[in-house]
Amino acid sequence: MSKIKWGIIGCGDVTEVKSGPAFNKVKNSALVAVMRRNGAKAEDYARRHNVPMWYNDAQQLIEDPEVNAIYFRSKYL
Repeated sequence: MSKIKWGIIGCGDVTEVKSGPAFNKVKNSALVAVMRRNGAKAEDYARRHNVPMWYNDAQQLIEDPEVNAIYFRSKYL
């Protein structure tokens, strides 16, 4: 099985303790990118969770060649 490289669109409070850390605990899974509209908050999240890439634009995360699965978490649906 190849590695699932996750990106999160909408990294906020819920992903802090639930889904975010879980992606790195599952075999063949890693969180490699996060996105939040507020770039400073996205960068802070990435730094604290050792996520290599962060974005403040969803399209950039979607087009990241390192991401092959996306978890979309948004309170604005």
